Amino acid sequence: MPLPAPIINSSCPIAHPQTVIVMVGLPARGKTYVAKKLTRYLNWIGIPTRVFNVGEYRRSATDCYKNHNFFRPDNEQAQVIRRKAAMDALIDMCNWLEVDGEVAVFDATNTTKERRDDILDTCYGRGFKVFFVESMCDNPLVIEANIAEVKLSSPDYKDMNKDEAIRDFLQRITHYETAYEPMDEQNDSEKSYITIMNCGERFLVNKVDGHIQSRIVYYLMNIHIMPRTIYLTRHGESELNLKGRIGGDSDLSDRGRQYRDALAAYMANEHLPDLKVWTSQLKRTSQTAQGIEAPIEQWKALNELDAGTCDEMTYVEIQQKCPEEFALRDQDKYHYRYPKGESYQDLVARLEPVIMELERQKNVLVVCHQGVMRCLLAYFLDKGSEELPYLKCPLHTVLKLTPVAYGCRVESVSLNIDAVDTHRPKPSKLNRSRRNSDALSTVPAYPDHSIDNIKLEGEVRLSENQPPAVTATPAS
Repeated sequence: MPLPAPIINSSCPIAHPQTVIVMVGLPARGKTYVAKKLTRYLNWIGIPTRVFNVGEYRRSATDCYKNHNFFRPDNEQAQVIRRKAAMDALIDMCNWLEVDGEVAVFDATNTTKERRDDILDTCYGRGFKVFFVESMCDNPLVIEANIAEVKLSSPDYKDMNKDEAIRDFLQRITHYETAYEPMDEQNDSEKSYITIMNCGERFLVNKVDGHIQSRIVYYLMNIHIMPRTIYLTRHGESELNLKGRIGGDSDLSDRGRQYRDALAAYMANEHLPDLKVWTSQLKRTSQTAQGIEAPIEQWKALNELDAGTCDEMTYVEIQQKCPEEFALRDQDKYHYRYPKGESYQDLVARLEPVIMELERQKNVLVVCHQGVMRCLLAYFLDKGSEELPYLKCPLHTVLKLTPVAYGCRVESVSLNIDAVDTHRPKPSKLNRSRRNSDALSTVPAYPDHSIDNIKLEGEVRLSENQPPAVTATPAS
């Protein structure tokens, strides 16, 4: 059973020593997959994290790789190159941690106790905590799939045919096996580590030290590599969308109900007998999911970002009544918190349990809201806090996410039902004393936007001579 999630408030910075995650294991055991996925998660929850891959350092230092003999234990010339690459990566990693980072992932085989002890000595000398993540696998089907999907695209094999490359890589693994010393419960009892066996069939966890390591363990015990697809979509167009009002809990518009029917038909055509549907607790998402033949579960965590005292207001009204708040949000949209409401940073913290559960599931359709969808999409696409609040998530569009080796493939599918455009790009002028027209320059126009008839301090109203903005994004 997975460990209970540590209760952490991501929006409150916590002082702690920097942490080094040291990957351990034979080639083709999924170490880089785990390293990249873990890095993406930690960055998403606000912990600056970076991977240092020793293989990349080795390839940048030499182009003399010809075949598996480069990895023979008795190849002294190659050993010198490999040790230097590892040391260069280790030094760069330590220097980065001391200046910019909180967590670094040292991605290499690190198969000998001597190598791991050297890394420990270096990191302890800098005052860093160290946590080992060992990936073990004896399932030949998983190993072969990993070689075929990932390793054959390595620059090492760019001029080698597929069958020859597979044979060469298998021989490379043999060279590592002769020297491999797995983590040991007795000899490594004082080290902090987790051993993952056969992609999550079993785990061995030893001496977890602190909240960062607890969080890492919890995450690693929830991910899986089974093929699956995650579908993200916003609710259908709502009555408040037509009026340009944010938040609220309104019903679907006529076009929103058309999207509801189109979405049900689209999901039926995907032929997913094990599909699950998640919605928020707001009416417009549950109405959108009606008609889909699958179990439906409501999540309070999927409710839209709480706009606090600005809920159900238009952007024009917010600029009229509290222009300073409007400017502060534009200056730092990710961290800005609405009065008595939430920030995007708060929303990421609220959505962490949703991400954990998504990682454990197979095929899921999430019917949610613009802010929520931006946060979820940022996790899967590895987008930072600067990009997250401005990710485009148009109405009446399904984003189909398929996890692949080191990332996620995205397909955008429009269901060809017109809807208002709710995307507001970042304006060019952000100061608090800006003119109303500058503050509202990127606000989309709406068919039923009666507030625009109000002139702001003598300025020309925003939507004058502008036609209603309607989007229908073509499928890609």
